[in-house]
Amino acid sequence: MSAADRALRAAVWDDDADAVRLALADGAEIESRDEHRRTPLLIAAIGDHVAAAGALVAAGADPDAQDDREDSPWLVTGVTGSVRMMRVLLPAEPDLKLRNRFGGTALIPAAERGHVDYVRALLRATDIDVDHVNRLGWTALLEAVILGDGGQAHQEIVELLITAGATPGLPDGDGMTALEHARRRGFTEIAGLLSALR
Repeated sequence: MSAADRALRAAVWDDDADAVRLALADGAEIESRDEHRRTPLLIAAIGDHVAAAGALVAAGADPDAQDDREDSPWLVTGVTGSVRMMRVLLPAEPDLKLRNRFGGTALIPAAERGHVDYVRALLRATDIDVDHVNRLGWTALLEAVILGDGGQAHQEIVELLITAGATPGLPDGDGMTALEHARRRGFTEIAGLLSALR
């Protein structure tokens, strides 16, 4: 790794947009990879370094460059739930169909983790497929119920997904629907939401 590449990574960690631009002007490779194949923009997304990410996106960084775990800057926003980072990356036109190592899009981990603001913003700003099925046989709706805690955040996410057109009766790989999972887990409020749609 060149001195300019090291300077670029240091600038990203410091969330210093001016230093990012300087390192790029000095010859840093915008898509350089570390030992885990992470690009500077992926490192910025993981750390929620929004200023650095903005400078990288403006310089043409790829929001879809995946590392050795199949994470990308765009996909990571679904894990962190950072609405600010999501909005910084949108002008770079990320691939909404890009899949993580579980075969899921950015929406699915966000639904699982209860990132209400992110899910709301993502559904408003994009036409992401709300019924995408990952390798586990789960949609965002199923994952919010199966891996969620049934609390207020996951209740809101279920409502948001349904309002956005999610198919409530779509079963998982074992033939169980979100409603059946909600009843099995004792999620009364979510079960009530899903029952009203039958």
